[in-house]
Amino acid sequence: MSKVSSSMPPAPHLLIVIHSLSGGGAERVAADLSAYWVRRGYRVSVATQTQADTDVYTLDPSVQRIVLGTAAASSGRLSGLLANLRRVWKLRRVIRKQRPSVVLGMMTTASILAIVAARGRGCRVIATEHTHPPSQELSGLWLRLRRWAYPQADKVVALTSGTAAWLEQHVPGSKLAVIPNAVCWPLQAGEPVLEPPPRNGRMRLLAVGRLHPHKGFDLLIEAFGSMAGYFPDWDLVILGEGDDREVLQARIDDAGLGDRITLAGRAGNVGQWYEESDLYVLSSRVEGLSNSLLEAMASGLAPVAFDCETGPREIIRDGIDGVLVRPAEDAEALAAHLSDLMAHEARRQALAKRAVDVLDRFSTARVMALWRQVFEGR
Repeated sequence: MSKVSSSMPPAPHLLIVIHSLSGGGAERVAADLSAYWVRRGYRVSVATQTQADTDVYTLDPSVQRIVLGTAAASSGRLSGLLANLRRVWKLRRVIRKQRPSVVLGMMTTASILAIVAARGRGCRVIATEHTHPPSQELSGLWLRLRRWAYPQADKVVALTSGTAAWLEQHVPGSKLAVIPNAVCWPLQAGEPVLEPPPRNGRMRLLAVGRLHPHKGFDLLIEAFGSMAGYFPDWDLVILGEGDDREVLQARIDDAGLGDRITLAGRAGNVGQWYEESDLYVLSSRVEGLSNSLLEAMASGLAPVAFDCETGPREIIRDGIDGVLVRPAEDAEALAAHLSDLMAHEARRQALAKRAVDVLDRFSTARVMALWRQVFEGR
């Protein structure tokens, strides 16, 4: 009798392509995705342009790390073109050697490079958008490349239905899917540890994000300044770092609010800050799908957020588990809604009690089931 082969088919191999792991929402999603799928039997590799010494996020020990070493800045159009050709060439060599079944590009430029590098290699290629495209600062060349490349991808994944609608209109032919970020829970503490100062009976309004104009912290400072006198027992803490630190600190000092508003810096133990705060505010002018908003709600904080074009409206159920502020970018409207919740503890608590529903609505199990469909071509 002939023997029946009992050999198992090879495990799927996922190759994630991203510029770096040096901090940010997409970078954290890359680390989370790689850890989840390697624990479920996939072979997983993560390829970055930057060296590993810039990493903020740590990969699972079973995930293979590949450093392309192609992150050097270019000094002009020609050098930029040559740099990108080199990136494609190096990534194509990796794909030829690794023979992944799925190549996942994280964010626009990495997605385009992945699509080009994987041409003709027989693997499934997934592109992703992690910010709303109108808020991106891309050159005309990258915009044209996206219109050419995305229709060739097996799937283009958007974080929100708003971004998917934009892509449908501006990048026709893209095969779209909407997959939100999963809420990471429980939150893992990391470095740097920044201990919240003693409350001493005071109330804390918390904001978290990169110190960048997109996050609207200038509007938040203006809003808080307009009502600070009415709420003398409330303070505002903004966690995060960025290029706008000096500008924002100058605004705080000019308003005479240095003892009420703190730019505390980046905290690896942000979960502790959620637990020791009373209300969360998201003042962003533009958003993808805010990880910090999901985390704050999962921690049992009622949120107040501008109803910007995408993001918060797909997380907050207005009046049920949080408040959406309209019009967006209106500091006076933001102050009014914040004042309402700061003045009424019972209303804060009612919203906070329902906010924790994000643990189910954006659970890892639900989100990863959507990724499985994309990876397996369903």
